[in-house]
Amino acid sequence: MDPTERALILRRPASLSEWDAYFDLRWRILRQPWGQPRGCERDSEDDSPFHLLLMDAAGKALACGRLHLTAPGEAQIRYMAVEEQARGCGYGSRILGALEAEAARRGARKVVLSARDNVTEFYAKHAYAVVGETETLFGTIRHVRMARSLS
Repeated sequence: MDPTERALILRRPASLSEWDAYFDLRWRILRQPWGQPRGCERDSEDDSPFHLLLMDAAGKALACGRLHLTAPGEAQIRYMAVEEQARGCGYGSRILGALEAEAARRGARKVVLSARDNVTEFYAKHAYAVVGETETLFGTIRHVRMARSLS
């Protein structure tokens, strides 16, 4: 194992500083580039789902994602974000795999998500297929609905 891999911490945010880092990463990657205000990276479902944060040894947020059950046997992944300088290092794959494992542990047989056009290839490499159209965020960011079976 690479020494930098050993220094990574993957877990549910626990402390106030970890939660701050988690939501800051979501905002900086998923909202700020489109001029969206702080706070819009959160929603009414943030209190109940399963959140994951990948950090370096110093506590810097590198990647994050959220999972929640949407229907019997179905889970949804939302708010996947990877720090720009950390892309291509496998961190998104680690978050995705851990969220899928949690979905399976909770009885989900299928995982769905809305993917931005520029990341559909990433999800396709992880066995997700486009199953339909979904919203266009902020009037400019096209998304597609993707899904994969966990069985």
